[in-house]
Amino acid sequence: MDFSTPVTRQLDKMVIPYRIFRHPGPVQSLEQAARERGQRPGQVVRSIVFRLSEGEFIMVLVAGPEQVSWPSLRGYLNQSRLSMAEPDEVQAVTGYVTGAVSPLGLPKPLRILVDRSVILEDEVSIGSGERGVTVILLREDLVKALGELEIGDFTRPT
Repeated sequence: MDFSTPVTRQLDKMVIPYRIFRHPGPVQSLEQAARERGQRPGQVVRSIVFRLSEGEFIMVLVAGPEQVSWPSLRGYLNQSRLSMAEPDEVQAVTGYVTGAVSPLGLPKPLRILVDRSVILEDEVSIGSGERGVTVILLREDLVKALGELEIGDFTRPT
């Protein structure tokens, strides 16, 4: 059975190698997801969408166990206020439901910030666009697929 989402179609179009991993059942935690994939939690890349203002959003990629530092993110963006996007906003902006969000295959361009924690691992996994299914690829292939990147320290207070 072929598996195709906007994520895999973008990777195929760019001739970037990846593999698909389908979880055997519901995923309850980051640790479970990593274990089932044969990875460490730091290899699981989370794609978090933030609302900067009405109709303006960004995505921040962080390694699994890391937490976004609100002061660092606000400082980097020179933004006094921001909030996490609501699930319906996430789906409207990315085309994906929460739990399946990916920085690839987006319906329209979105500013993507990459925390340094993401580029520490040789192999990472990202959302596939479908819950319970992930795309595993090499870090350099993810970087290539993302194109122009903004890399910073978004998980540590400045």
